[in-house]
Amino acid sequence: MRDLASVFEADSVTVDERGPRYNVAPTTDVLAVTAAPDSSGGSALEEVLRRELTALRWGLVPSWAKDPSVGSKMINARAESIATKPSFRSAFAKRRCLIPVDAFYEWRREGSKRYPFAIARRDRRPMAFAGVWEVWRGRGGGPEESIRSAAIVTTSGNEVMAAIHDRMPVILEDETWETWLDPSSDREELLGLLVPAGPKVIEAWRVSDLVNKVANRGAELLDPL
Repeated sequence: MRDLASVFEADSVTVDERGPRYNVAPTTDVLAVTAAPDSSGGSALEEVLRRELTALRWGLVPSWAKDPSVGSKMINARAESIATKPSFRSAFAKRRCLIPVDAFYEWRREGSKRYPFAIARRDRRPMAFAGVWEVWRGRGGGPEESIRSAAIVTTSGNEVMAAIHDRMPVILEDETWETWLDPSSDREELLGLLVPAGPKVIEAWRVSDLVNKVANRGAELLDPL
């Protein structure tokens, strides 16, 4: 966990130490890097953002939702509508995050069958998905009734992904992380980041159907067939 915090230059870690998970399902926790202005003092003209490595529930629950179960339908936010869709526009404007992953899975449909593929960076560095996050509070409004949740921003698939699926997560390169995390970043500049990764950034390979069962979480899920 500390190694990951170092890669993403996190100033604090507020998630329990855990081993690697090779199969993460919607509505469970994912790691995320969030940022907020440093409140420890300093010049107001040179506001510093502090990054936090934390855990957020995968499946964004809007603050105005009556029931948190709606999050299961909001695991992804389309780049084309994220700035205007009521479910995501507030989070896009104010609460953006990075979601670090080593690889992800996607399924290619062939007739009535689906075949799983793993996708990772060619250089095997962690990927930083563009994400947005939100806080939902129950009727009592107390911290014990609050849910911090996130959605992954998706865009059209690049040349590699096109052979598998027409969509893919937005993968942000490290030189854009600060812009994405900064609450004061320009909207048009942010939208300009939401593009497919270059075809040389990622590679894909066929994996076992074992990945279709969320109870399977071992490293063997990434083994190529």
